[in-house]
Amino acid sequence: MSMIRTKPHEIVERALELSTADGCVVIADEESTANLRWAGNALTTNGVTRGRTLTVIATVDGKEGTASGVVSRSAVTAEDLEPLVRAAEAAARGAGPAEDAQPLVTGTPASPDFTDAPAETSSAVFADFAPALGEAFARARAGGRELYGFANHELVSTYVGTSTGLRLRHDQPKGTLELNAKSPDMQRSAWAGRATRDFKDVDPTVLDAELAVRLGWAQRRIELPAGRYETLLPPTAVADLLIYQMWSAAARDAVEGRTVFSKPGGGTRLGEKLSELPLTLRSDPNAPGLESAPFVVAHSSGDDASVFDNGLPVPATEWISGGELARLTTTRHTAGLTGLPLSPAFGNLILDGGGDKSLEEMVAATERGLLLTCLWYIREVDPATLLLTGLTRDGVYLVENGQVTGQVNNFRFNESPVDLLSRATEAGRTEKTLPREWGDWFTRAAMPALRIPDFNMSSVSKGV
Repeated sequence: MSMIRTKPHEIVERALELSTADGCVVIADEESTANLRWAGNALTTNGVTRGRTLTVIATVDGKEGTASGVVSRSAVTAEDLEPLVRAAEAAARGAGPAEDAQPLVTGTPASPDFTDAPAETSSAVFADFAPALGEAFARARAGGRELYGFANHELVSTYVGTSTGLRLRHDQPKGTLELNAKSPDMQRSAWAGRATRDFKDVDPTVLDAELAVRLGWAQRRIELPAGRYETLLPPTAVADLLIYQMWSAAARDAVEGRTVFSKPGGGTRLGEKLSELPLTLRSDPNAPGLESAPFVVAHSSGDDASVFDNGLPVPATEWISGGELARLTTTRHTAGLTGLPLSPAFGNLILDGGGDKSLEEMVAATERGLLLTCLWYIREVDPATLLLTGLTRDGVYLVENGQVTGQVNNFRFNESPVDLLSRATEAGRTEKTLPREWGDWFTRAAMPALRIPDFNMSSVSKGV
């Protein structure tokens, strides 16, 4: 049996047939990518790749409980399939009882396309985008700008089969566009990014025009000291901060007193008002343009995922509702431990704040403040408060009397996203955005810009 020619669903079925464990989950991920890269207003590389990863999860019942073993390998051949299954079984038999053990999921209707061939991307995804990129190069060249960046499209077809009869399949497209414009002397730099499913809704000429304006702002340089400034956080920066917040929202950790969502003296902050703005932070696998897997796909167990939950339906969930903390992430195991509702981890993240202003309109309403482009190198300082530190990048601009009057130096910041939500005084309109820091791992986000009256720029940074 050739693994290259064999359909993924057949590989899943064969691995399940080979299993002698008490329970088995098989996940086949078929991935294809297409990319373009450019520098100095010219394409440098392009390519298409294909790959397959097979994950086998074996469960073995014992007197003290059920153990699990997980083995994941890429480029599996016909000869490798049985050794892979046996390796997962050996791992399970050599392990102690799994703390998160639960009966494998049953009863979910099979995906109608489970036996279909995987979806694939190709260079054709750039059919309209590439000519527009060429036009952007010409405009940038004429305007004295140099464009650098890349476009990447990934399509993953995931097949999940279990010994309890589940046969599920999900196709996940993911596209990212990052464009950086620089002055010829490399002293001025501006960035823009977009997330997309198919590159039909992104126009590099529009981004180039946006970057041309920002490079113009940067012709005047202003040095400012560290301090607290009224700051407009664009959607990309809000996404980076709230994604990290959600990665830190496991219910068990909160109940055990280890996170910002722990209540002093015991319990959690569920039901507590986090913001005076009518903010709703939610996830929905069916959100238009941000669609994600409607069932759990867990290649390993952790604070917010369990391999025993593979195939469990993922419902739409409000994490913050009307400014109040409404849900924390749970698996079936941690839901039982904490007594909280089952809330599987999220595949997208959407913040609605009731606002309808664009970022440009928020700038026009600013007497004096800072406008950020994006954040990067975000790291956690204190999990108890979720204090994060990081740097601004590719443009911090001074706004005076509703106008951008120049570019200021970069800063290191120290802020907690939970605290920022409590201090935010305005939310703009929600729009799809690309998180710059976490874009390699998480792209399906829609956020508004936020106005923070006293954002903490803790020190000056010399970076661009």
